[in-house]
Amino acid sequence: MLRMGALISGGGRTVLNLLRRIRNGELDAEISVVIASRKCAGAGLLAGEGLPVEVVPYREMPDTETYTDRIVSILDSHEVDLVVQGGFLSFWRIPDRYSGRVMNIHPALLPSFGGKGMYGIRVHRAVLERGCRVSGCTVHFVTNEYDAGPIIVQRCVQVFEDDTPESLAERVFEQECEAYPEAVRLFSEGRLSVLDDGRVARD
Repeated sequence: MLRMGALISGGGRTVLNLLRRIRNGELDAEISVVIASRKCAGAGLLAGEGLPVEVVPYREMPDTETYTDRIVSILDSHEVDLVVQGGFLSFWRIPDRYSGRVMNIHPALLPSFGGKGMYGIRVHRAVLERGCRVSGCTVHFVTNEYDAGPIIVQRCVQVFEDDTPESLAERVFEQECEAYPEAVRLFSEGRLSVLDDGRVARD
């Protein structure tokens, strides 16, 4: 069984979706620990679902190295195989032994509309301001550069003329709820490998 650690900063919907997929038998996995970068609604929600939750406040840490050490220590103690980020807004430096073992989901079609400061409703607002006809979501492996890791799964949605950032966000989230479990399943089955050119191959 795949042991996952989940990192959150907000409402926890992404991790809750994975938990539901596990409970209904779609994923052969467990969420061993949830780490929140601050006190947030998601920490309470997921604790209420019976998951172990630890709050490691980013703003109370003296530097990135200390913060990273604390995150990694918790993940190591729970012997996680895969780390899933769901709306995690704090930077931690991925150590070599976790390379290829940390995933994130981004609410746009990377490499477009990614990078530092591009998260949540900001992304959907930028998509609409640019006049895009399609948007979507991307699951990717995390590296130490924002939103630049190898792409695993992407799903598209049409952008409508009367869309607001909020309406677009809801349709993109519906696809996120399918894309993330798919990526986790592929990982758990050992079907993902990162090629030398940075692309992800499915075995």
